[in-house]
Amino acid sequence: MSEYANPDALVSTQWVADNLGGPGLAIVEVGVDTTAYESGHIAGAVGWNWQSQLSDNIRRDIVAHAEWEELLGDSGISTDTRAIL
Repeated sequence: MSEYANPDALVSTQWVADNLGGPGLAIVEVGVDTTAYESGHIAGAVGWNWQSQLSDNIRRDIVAHAEWEELLGDSGISTDTRAIL
């Protein structure tokens, strides 16, 4: 993945498989239609709905900082967690 501007921000599917279940790792599935998550997902993953949890429809932007903090906290993600979306 060295061809990306910031390769440290990306992981491969193999990396996820090798680190799944490790301490300080959260897997998050983000989608508009969450039925895929509801029908099956990576073990331990949390599901976020883009439209209802991440998008501020009035400002037409992502949610505000406080809402991000609440969503992250509710999902068990802290400053010590590496989140893979």
